[in-house]
Amino acid sequence: MPRKKSPAIATESASPAYGTLTVARRHGVALVGLNRPDVHNAFDETLIAEITACLTALDTDPTVRAVVLYGEGKSFCAGADLGWMRRMANYSYDENIADAGALARMLHTLHRLSKPTVACVQGAAYGGGVGLIACCDIAIASTAATFAFSEAKLGLIPATIGPYVVQAIGARYAHRYFLTGERFDAAEAYRIGLVHDIAPPDELDAKVNEMLGTLLVAGPNAQAAAKALIRSVANRPIDEKVMADTAERIAFARASDEGKEGVSAFLGRRSPAWVPASLRDTGRKPKG
Repeated sequence: MPRKKSPAIATESASPAYGTLTVARRHGVALVGLNRPDVHNAFDETLIAEITACLTALDTDPTVRAVVLYGEGKSFCAGADLGWMRRMANYSYDENIADAGALARMLHTLHRLSKPTVACVQGAAYGGGVGLIACCDIAIASTAATFAFSEAKLGLIPATIGPYVVQAIGARYAHRYFLTGERFDAAEAYRIGLVHDIAPPDELDAKVNEMLGTLLVAGPNAQAAAKALIRSVANRPIDEKVMADTAERIAFARASDEGKEGVSAFLGRRSPAWVPASLRDTGRKPKG
């Protein structure tokens, strides 16, 4: 339950101290909370830098199987912090390039993370906050959550988040919501593909935990390879190069230790070694 951290969860594994994030670990899952509730978890330079540093560290941690991103307080993330926006108003073009580049790198770090990522969206997500959702592999939202790409109302554009959002919802819906800046609800976010599932507020944590249980029974190396596969084949014609590349990828997976263990476990009617003990099903029978 990402927003109901008990002392047992918080002390299960020590994490670096961050000023704008809360980080806890539970059963191989890293729970990363945006922790600026007084400003609705809005971005500033520090939050952007700490998210980047935190994700980079988690990506190389072999004990972490999945990452959940959530917001402390009422909002998921309200986009840009007002103080940050005031400072940006006085930036030169070169300073704006550097500043926007840091945000772009943070989003890219999240998008390219080798571990499965889940956005748990309990409240409002605007501007860059919606970008975080689009960068995650899986997004689950409360029916109370609201969304908006509000940049156009400020004379700005959702530029750094644009590639990830367009990939998630498609150009057609991006045209509407980027141009109008209008607010939409969780049902609409689900309809256009921004989130994969929605749940009543009091059932959101259970829905996220259910998804995590599904993720933890899959092979971690296979998940990383599957993410790389998606990036490689998306929006490409299925030509000889793609066919050869995919054949090489499955051959590598079959010959890997994880692939051999997975097939052996399936044929032996047991759970693979990577599955946490609490999720193992010794009575499972292979199908087919």
